[in-house]
Order: sequence, then C-alpha cells, then structure tokens
Amino acid sequence: MSAKRPLALVLGCAGPRLLPEEKAFFRDADPFGFILFRRNVETPEQVRALVADLRDSVGRHAPVLIDQEGGRVARLRPPHWPELPAAARIGALGDDAPHAAWLHGRLLAAMLSDLGIDVDCAPVADVPVPGAHDVIGDRAFAGDPARVALLAAAQAKGLLDGGVLPVVKHVPGHGRAFADSHLELPVVTTPLAELDAWDFTPFKALAGLPLAMVAHVVYTAIDPDRPASVSPQVIGRIVRDAIGFDGLLFSDDLSMQALSGSVGDRTAAVLAAGCDIALHCNGKMDEMRDAVAHAAPLTAVADRRWARAQGERRPIPPAEEATALRAALADMLTGRMA
Repeated sequence: MSAKRPLALVLGCAGPRLLPEEKAFFRDADPFGFILFRRNVETPEQVRALVADLRDSVGRHAPVLIDQEGGRVARLRPPHWPELPAAARIGALGDDAPHAAWLHGRLLAAMLSDLGIDVDCAPVADVPVPGAHDVIGDRAFAGDPARVALLAAAQAKGLLDGGVLPVVKHVPGHGRAFADSHLELPVVTTPLAELDAWDFTPFKALAGLPLAMVAHVVYTAIDPDRPASVSPQVIGRIVRDAIGFDGLLFSDDLSMQALSGSVGDRTAAVLAAGCDIALHCNGKMDEMRDAVAHAAPLTAVADRRWARAQGERRPIPPAEEATALRAALADMLTGRMA
C-alpha cells in the first residue's frame, strides 16, 4: 500500500518563528513544502531552527524554498549573509560570464545549504525586451535568448553542484510583460512564432532541469482568456509539449494580484490547469486555510517528478570551499584575474 501523498501546496509562515497554531495547521494539512521570505529571516541560527520546526510540523524532510537570486531579489541579506550581484551583472562579464554564473549559483547554494534550505527559486530564464516592465530587468542575465540560456544553465549547475535544487522561472517567459504580475495581470499580444523563437528559447534549453515555475501572464496567441498558470493550453501545449519540460511545475505565488478570484479558487485553477504544486507565500492563515480546502494531494505523476528531482541532488560540499569561490567571483567582478 502506497504512503499518503502530501498536499500539492507550498506554504509560508507569518514570522521568524513557527507559531503553535501554524504548527498544528501544517501538521493537519501536510503541505508538500514551505517557502521563506524576508519576514522569516533574522539570523542563521534562527533560520536553521525555523527550517527544522517546519519540517518537524509535517514529520518529514519537506522541501524548503526561497527566492535568493542575488541583487534586489534576496531574502537573505547582510550583515548575516553575503551580498551577491544581480544576474545582469554576471551577464556583463563577457567571456568570463559562464564561469561566473556557475560560481554565483555555487555560492547561492553554499548560503542556503548551511541553513537547511534545499530549493532556490532561480535561475531567471526570462529575456527582457525594450520597454518591458522592470519587474524582470536586471534579474535577467542578458537580452539575448542564447546567452540567457547559457548563463542560466551555468547558474543552475552551480546550484546543483552545491546540493540545492534550482527552480527555472518564469516559464514560458515573463520578459515581454509590460506590467508587474505582483500588482496586475500582464497581457502579451506577441505572435506565437515570435514567442517560440525568442521567449521560449532559454526554457527549451533548460527543459531537462527538474523544477520550474510558471508565470501569471496572458499570452493571447495561445490562450487569450487566462494567464499561463491557470491555462491548460499554455501548460499542456507550450510548457509540456513545445518547450518539452517534464519536471515538477510550480505556480507562481497565488497571492499575486495578476490572478482573480479567492485564494481557494486560484488554488483549484492552477492545479486543474496542470501545475503540479500551487505556491502560496504570504503566510496569512485565512488564505492558507482556503488554499488547503481547495487543494488535492500530489498526483502520482507529480510524485514521480519530485522523486526524479531528488535524484538530481548532489552531496553538499564542504562549507570552507565557499571562501575561495567567493574570492574568485569577486576577482571577476572587479576585473582582476583570479
């Protein structure tokens, strides 16, 4: 008889310490995993304790995610954690950029693995176009799909080599959006052939990676009525078929204003559309209860995808290796030879 599968949800908590109400709620709900934000982090010791308590609440080694890209998207910040540059700074390094991207990923992994965090929502594989909203901006490695593919792959390898699983985002592409999906629904009217030749290119190159996150963006050439995260057409026809991604697919955050309806409605919609996991990040208990009420256990296919992802995980290297790697990246960024 197979073990009971967890609920197809990743959830957050309200603050830096797990509250008794949250612990009881997570124990009963049994979400697939958890995600940390700035409100959840104070010191390394505190984060390690919170990660342990979250896993203890569900009685297993549940994945713990974080958005740690470097640059402005960094939940872990000085003075307790080193500052790493945004992807665009890496992309500007010319011939050194691929090795710098690997170093960047490897250093992100060292930061996270020290805390027990085992999944990073990076790399960003979006390709910004002129005039697009700055929500992506310098989070992208470059403005050329082939270069984005090369550097995102190198960063993902660095994360994997450091024992942390990468989540490629935001499939099938957020770089053409002229609005911030945190605040409103972006609508992209670009013809499908152009999307396929440009926006989808990095995601095709990265399709063999184990985890990805789908955007809350409408692509009128594919589904004029629904954003990708709640569109069976975008997920089935584009993400799974045209791009060829067969790994574990997360929705973007359900609490973003690009989506309409209640959190429960949004949860049901992303799972019905083909996302494997619904992501809810803000830690608000009433919203999490609604999400749990409308979620379902991980499907058998998603369970196999997660098992395959686990098989990609490398052993965590010795922590002291990070010192030399950090010096090597600093030399590249300042123009010195390592």
